[in-house]
Amino acid sequence: MAGQESLPLRRLKQFQPLNRLTDDQLVLLASRAERRTHGPGQRVVERGVRDGLDIFLIHGSVELESIDGRKSTIEADTDKAINPIARLQPRMYNVTAIKASEFLVIQQDILNQLLRAAPVPQVEMDSGDGAGDEGSEEHHLLMEFYAELRSNQLTLPSVPDVAWKVRRTVDREDSTADQVASAISADPSMAAKLVRACNSPLYRGFSDVRNVREAVIRLGMRTTRQLVTVFSMREVFKTKQASLQKEMDKLWRHSREMAALCWVLADSATSINPEEALLAGLLHDIGVVPVLVQAEHHVNLFADQANLEHAIGELRADVGTAILESWSFPNGFLEATRHAEDWGYECRESSPQLVDIVIVAQLHAMIGSSQNGSLPPFERCLPIAVLVSLS
Repeated sequence: MAGQESLPLRRLKQFQPLNRLTDDQLVLLASRAERRTHGPGQRVVERGVRDGLDIFLIHGSVELESIDGRKSTIEADTDKAINPIARLQPRMYNVTAIKASEFLVIQQDILNQLLRAAPVPQVEMDSGDGAGDEGSEEHHLLMEFYAELRSNQLTLPSVPDVAWKVRRTVDREDSTADQVASAISADPSMAAKLVRACNSPLYRGFSDVRNVREAVIRLGMRTTRQLVTVFSMREVFKTKQASLQKEMDKLWRHSREMAALCWVLADSATSINPEEALLAGLLHDIGVVPVLVQAEHHVNLFADQANLEHAIGELRADVGTAILESWSFPNGFLEATRHAEDWGYECRESSPQLVDIVIVAQLHAMIGSSQNGSLPPFERCLPIAVLVSLS
């Protein structure tokens, strides 16, 4: 409501992450924020919308409804109302006012600019309240990542040299099999892997290939590019930290499982190139790699698996998309990475896309590892319906 008096600073400080800002920053924030009111039954947030807003509940109560129909309630002035409502973008919930309610609405870009300039919170390491320390540590990591990501300061992993050279060579319209083979041969280990793959039952012709050039000709430029990227990805999931490498190895095993599932789904239920689907599955969690690396510097967070998993859940999509953008991957891969766990995601295309395959593969992988407690029923998952209709 325009012209309405700003909230007192003490009230603003009751919200996270606004409590990180200085008094001067809060005054500036209040001048650029908006106050909104909604009556009973009015929709506050639409599921699937990407509006770039952080919405805080000042007075009243709201109901959140997820894609699978589950509902929860948030009352103002409770612990649940400390954080922005359904903050992930695109929105994962429909949010409806239960009674007359008032909200503070802030542009996320404005808030992030202020957070980047805010004092870094000090985490008390010797407090007797371990849960509080871990919460502060997690909050610190999340804010640090979001600030660095949106200001292009986050150090992202680089695509291995051979994969980068091969992708750039293949993408040129005038490239030849000899040029692609030359780029691959600069890495003897990669050359051996490609020839071995080409002579496997999946790609074998009437006779075995004897060198990289013959392998490129038999596989074709596109498949060669995908396979080289797949073979080189293992290097991205490595670290010199022993404790961190355990998490990396677990992530790599899940990524390989996803790659295999995506290949099978693409081959059996769609016209999508199975090698592209395999690569999309392998890369769907690439955003977790820098999160794990950064978490090593936050001792309390890394020591608590629940906190770490929550941080990964918050950050994997944004960071993964940023990595693939920096690697010049097509939009289809970016979409699959961003929405890999968005069970209600509705692709605009009429035919299955990489994102549909990755979501369905993720469901299969989670069910196979008995992590299906929070999953929607198969028939409520939109990508499932797309694949089933064509299989």
